[in-house]
Amino acid sequence: MPHSTSPLHAPTILIIGASRGLGYAMAAEFLARGWNVTGTVRAGSGLTRLHALADAAPGSVEIETLDITRPDEIDALRARLADRTFDILFVNAGTANPDPTQHIGEVSTEDFVNLMVTNALSPMRVVERLCDLVPGTGLIGVMSSGQGSIADNESGQREVYRGSKAALNQFMRSFAARQGPAPRAMLLMAPGWVRTDLGGPDARLSIEESVPGIVDVTLAKQARPGLEYLDYRGRTVRW
Repeated sequence: MPHSTSPLHAPTILIIGASRGLGYAMAAEFLARGWNVTGTVRAGSGLTRLHALADAAPGSVEIETLDITRPDEIDALRARLADRTFDILFVNAGTANPDPTQHIGEVSTEDFVNLMVTNALSPMRVVERLCDLVPGTGLIGVMSSGQGSIADNESGQREVYRGSKAALNQFMRSFAARQGPAPRAMLLMAPGWVRTDLGGPDARLSIEESVPGIVDVTLAKQARPGLEYLDYRGRTVRW
């Protein structure tokens, strides 16, 4: 896999949730563009595609363990990375409705809490806890969804998933508002409907069609401070 920069001087990204799907594909794409990558997997995941990527690129890919729903593991990761800085922190972890056809009144309390904790609360805990590892010239990105747009919701379906992503967007908006007059670059990414374990086999886009655009948009956003909600083609998504 080609590298344009030596590992010692390459920019570095920390991807939270990089064992498979979009997170893994982002790790591979950033690596191919000459970046060093630190990616997280959950303990007990066994050998993942990220492990194979690390074996193929020693010195350029590192693996950390993290379950984002466990605050103690976030704290432990922060302690392990205390002497590190990252040009980009990108939080990718998330989950979907067990039954996307359920109306909100039909969803169990357990499923509701699980989605909200995994998709909204936990990513923001990671952002809040690790944001100081990113310098003012860096970027903090979070994987949102076009389904998190309230303005664009004209079909319903996946109601708790939509709600969890809308909540994530609002929480990032609040985080950005607290950063003062000269905030670093921040990004809510809508990757499109992608054929992954989460997106399902009927999704419109392949990973190969989505991820290069995600990376292009993320890199371009580094030069623009403040928070934007963008899709994988760089188009603004309505809140």
